[in-house]
Amino acid sequence: MAATKSEQALVEQWRDVLSLHARTMCELDRELHRHGLGASDFEVLDVLAEMRAEDARPGDCSYRVQELASRVHLSQSALSRLIARLEKDGLVTRGMCAEDRRGVRVALTEEGRSRHAEVKPVQRAVLSRMLPATQA
Repeated sequence: MAATKSEQALVEQWRDVLSLHARTMCELDRELHRHGLGASDFEVLDVLAEMRAEDARPGDCSYRVQELASRVHLSQSALSRLIARLEKDGLVTRGMCAEDRRGVRVALTEEGRSRHAEVKPVQRAVLSRMLPATQA
């Protein structure tokens, strides 16, 4: 059965979204690589850096890995490998979750905060260049 014009338009729109995502991720990876990070690495640092006080437990500025996975759109296993690399590079720390001993919490180190602050303008510039302006 032939696709209707509305179905074709919907599929074309979807493919445009996928293409924009792929081009933007490639550009982010290219620019961030100069700073020793990939696009997903930076996204984890960015989420951790922007954690709001009301999201944190008292005296704690960390996320559970499951919470991070839902924010950065990576599988839990891919995120665990990424966190291990970031920890090895001294950008994050991992610790046991006090409320659930099976859980793991992740927090930025001072070096992680510094790297995030250094690279954030680069990432934002790429997004500004690659993504179409939206109506406010």
